[in-house]
Amino acid sequence: MISISRTVEETIKRKPFLQESLSKNIINYAALSDLIKEDVEREVGKKVELSAIIMALRRLSDKLNTKFTDKIKFEDDTDITIQSELFEVTVIKYSTIFQTIKGLYDKDDFDKGDFLTITQGIHQVTIISNKRYKKEFLNALKKEKILKEVDNLSSLTIKIPINAIDTVGLFFMATRALAWENIPITEIVSTLTELTIILREKHITTAYNSIKRLIKN
Repeated sequence: MISISRTVEETIKRKPFLQESLSKNIINYAALSDLIKEDVEREVGKKVELSAIIMALRRLSDKLNTKFTDKIKFEDDTDITIQSELFEVTVIKYSTIFQTIKGLYDKDDFDKGDFLTITQGIHQVTIISNKRYKKEFLNALKKEKILKEVDNLSSLTIKIPINAIDTVGLFFMATRALAWENIPITEIVSTLTELTIILREKHITTAYNSIKRLIKN
């Protein structure tokens, strides 16, 4: 039989915003217990006293206090770089695409700050670059199977610590900040010390301010 404590923990795991509230002790245990009581009872297969859920939440709160939520930090001097007027095209990953991709790199002038990111998935390849190259890129891709084109994009690149690969929840903090602002993310691309988020241009100012506050705080 699944324990009440384990069931409560699994329930909260599915609700990341509640995790932070619990870790900072800013949530009403009785109200939250009442909210998740039905879910807990369904999982354990029997009626559960509210007091038992409250106790489980208090224990979980203590546990979360020692975990990642309060330890995730961006550096105070973290750079944020914005690139506007981008477009995105996603194609089916046929064998011919690799030869086509080679030619795309020659079209961008990286010394002048041109933007180009090519992400290869299992079945698809997504290409993001400057809007002024769209016609050339689409011409180069005319023999490929294009799944979708997206215009009016911007990129927001955040410099991340070198130890980010060993830090739990760093990307979560950034994406959560945008989620609070109801900003959809088109793509996420990362390297060792850079996190690049691709957004609709209409959201870029709000996104920048949101991430700036996150870093400052």
